[in-house]
Amino acid sequence: MEEKGSVHISVVTPIYGYCASLRELYLRLVNTLETINPDFEIIMVNDGSPDDVWERIVELAQKDKRVKGISLSRNFGQHYAISAGLDHCKGEWVVVMDCDLQDQPEEIIKLYQKAQEGYEIILASRSNRKDSFVKKLFSKLFYFILSFLTGSEQDESVANFGIYSQRVVTHVRNLRESIRYFPTMIQWVGFKSTKVSVEHAQRKDGVSGYRFKKMAHLAIDIMLAFSDKPLRMTVKLGFGIALISFVFGISALIKWLNGEVKVLGWASLITSIWFLTGCILITLGIVGLYVGKIFEGVKNRPIYIIEKYTYDSEA
Repeated sequence: MEEKGSVHISVVTPIYGYCASLRELYLRLVNTLETINPDFEIIMVNDGSPDDVWERIVELAQKDKRVKGISLSRNFGQHYAISAGLDHCKGEWVVVMDCDLQDQPEEIIKLYQKAQEGYEIILASRSNRKDSFVKKLFSKLFYFILSFLTGSEQDESVANFGIYSQRVVTHVRNLRESIRYFPTMIQWVGFKSTKVSVEHAQRKDGVSGYRFKKMAHLAIDIMLAFSDKPLRMTVKLGFGIALISFVFGISALIKWLNGEVKVLGWASLITSIWFLTGCILITLGIVGLYVGKIFEGVKNRPIYIIEKYTYDSEA
């Protein structure tokens, strides 16, 4: 392999399904990248795809040594596959993109040109998204929940697609926490960044792997990894309940002293018990989720396992 720094642009794309689109993806990437700089590499990461993706990657790698395939031992998830690609890329600039061709390879030229203006993070802002109404609705809800839980601004038009300097990628590599979400990790490392509007294409093959249930689980995982806002909310809830209880207690005492209370209310007592019990269980559940994620983290397991390469990874 080339010495680190001799590759000008690396393209990292995680692949799960979309076997039929791989050749077109490769051809369009090559045509685009050769207009920028002939010193490039395309890193395709097979994320445990159940179809013939790996065989297709091997075929492309045999025909063009600039294609480098990495196959994970099972399906770890999109953002873990991106991490595997970032750990093995060598380019001065690194493009991360999906493999479904909705992120159009030709738009890399816009991103690269913007990078020459001194930016180190150039995010692709998808104008006029070509997704179904349901997918866009789920996406809006996902980013709304994510923004609220993490206390940070999340742009629904921005996903993984973008170009990043090697310095940025190096710092992202150093983030080895067990919960991975590439856009938030990029946002966390900082550096000079901007957005470029790109055209979003229709999906040509397959369907999105992100359903509402999966997106909701992802939002919770990201919240647990990048924010302690739920814990702060439970503290505020506790203070709020305590304040209401204090006011209610003072009011009840005044009424009793004035002789206005004849029979203690059974319904209000039961309601209060159930309400406070629910609050306690919610608080314990939130704390339990955090403890569970801490338990996962202290195991110090690798964030992914590579089964095989199409190249000599030690070279």
